[in-house]
Amino acid sequence: MSNGKQAALTEAYFGSRVAEDELESLRGYFVETDQWRRLLRGSVDIVFGAKGAGKSALYSLLVGKQEELRLGRRTLFLPAENPRGTPAFRDIVPDPPASEEEFRGLWKLYFLALIANYLRHHLQETKTGNAKAASVISALVDNGLLTPNVNLLARLRAILTYIRRHAPVFEGAIVDPNTGLKLTGKITLNEPSTEQRKEGFLSVNDLLTLINGALLELNIKIWLVLDRLDVAFSDSPNLEGNALRSLFRTYLDMLNLSNVSIKIFLRDDIWNKIVAGGFREASHVTRSLVISWNNQSLLNLVVRRLVHNQDICDLYGIKKDAVLEDANLQKDFFYRVFPAQVDIGPKQPSTFDWMASRTADGSKRTAPRELIHLLIEARDEQLKSFELGEPDPPGETLFSRSTIPQALPAVSKARYEQTLCAEYPALKPFLTRLERGKAQQTLESLSETWKCSLEKTFEIAEQLSEAGFFERRKTKDSTVYWIPFLYRDVLSLTQGSA
Repeated sequence: MSNGKQAALTEAYFGSRVAEDELESLRGYFVETDQWRRLLRGSVDIVFGAKGAGKSALYSLLVGKQEELRLGRRTLFLPAENPRGTPAFRDIVPDPPASEEEFRGLWKLYFLALIANYLRHHLQETKTGNAKAASVISALVDNGLLTPNVNLLARLRAILTYIRRHAPVFEGAIVDPNTGLKLTGKITLNEPSTEQRKEGFLSVNDLLTLINGALLELNIKIWLVLDRLDVAFSDSPNLEGNALRSLFRTYLDMLNLSNVSIKIFLRDDIWNKIVAGGFREASHVTRSLVISWNNQSLLNLVVRRLVHNQDICDLYGIKKDAVLEDANLQKDFFYRVFPAQVDIGPKQPSTFDWMASRTADGSKRTAPRELIHLLIEARDEQLKSFELGEPDPPGETLFSRSTIPQALPAVSKARYEQTLCAEYPALKPFLTRLERGKAQQTLESLSETWKCSLEKTFEIAEQLSEAGFFERRKTKDSTVYWIPFLYRDVLSLTQGSA
């Protein structure tokens, strides 16, 4: 079986830690849960989940259903944020809207422009007429808000510029120096007065109602989909709070539109911060689901990646479908492939529990992203072992005990650099000062390491706890800040108390 093990592992592919990089394979791994079916039929608008929990995987799978939605249900999927590359909303971070009211106006006009832009092309292509759509398109064109053939970033900039020119009520007329267009400014954020209506003013809500009526007449539904908002506003917590509170208020304002739905994929820790900061409308956000994982579902995830490889199935003489239909067979198969324990001893965890605990952050949650990454790195380490002529894994196991911990440093480095430091750059200097230290810290030890007052130290430590770097542990006398195994390798931390 020795040569067979190396051959099977050489040909094996366990996917990518980033969902966007493996859309085709993702369909093969994916199990259609009730949550997915609710999302696909449109009864879920908000998807919450931890970092790496699979929000982008659901988003990517939804992207893959675009044609099915369009042809089968006349539902159009419109991305309102760039799924890859620089987020469109990151451009407004240096100079954001002045108030939450302006932010709501920005969201509404932005969504309105995206829908109107689609309808303009649709009506041209199908040579169809629709008076309601035409009136909305005309209003936006007259005000310079519907420039053709521009990307999301350019459209967002135009709307933000327009809001600033005409805030708090868009009125008056100016000429755009770039295009020569006369911008009439007859769109208001709030309800126009009787006199304003006589002069032709319309509120953005009027235009949304009109365009919803147009969609109803055309039998078209629009899904405006937002992902990666955690990246868009990561540099400014205050801006993130204002932007997302106004987004959810806009979402609630637009719930009455029968043919327009806003779909939001958001990290649950960010949602918790919004609610903790005061958000009375939170109880009205009910069309939501939370992606959660337990050890059984995570084991299923790993087994699905393994049996997706026919060479591995042949090596062990198993049928993919039979294994995936039985939870007990999944566990049995996992322990045919992996050793029973990484560290031998009656008090030591089983291999899967070891893998799950080593890839959990300070929130005690294991994200699929890190577990998949560990599996990928373990494959690479085992292949190196074969190539160096080291002893084969004992019995029928495909992985030896030593290759699994050897895979962890790469996972630790990626999570630290690409997630933690990338999202919290201001905290990186405090993280680097912990290098080669102890894994368990107190406020006093952190204060000494960081050369800060206890008050400042507590503030930083709490931020790092919220980011999942520290796990708070209560003792009889104080709080201890424990650094999870996930971050220990990259910082060369040792077990014990500082």
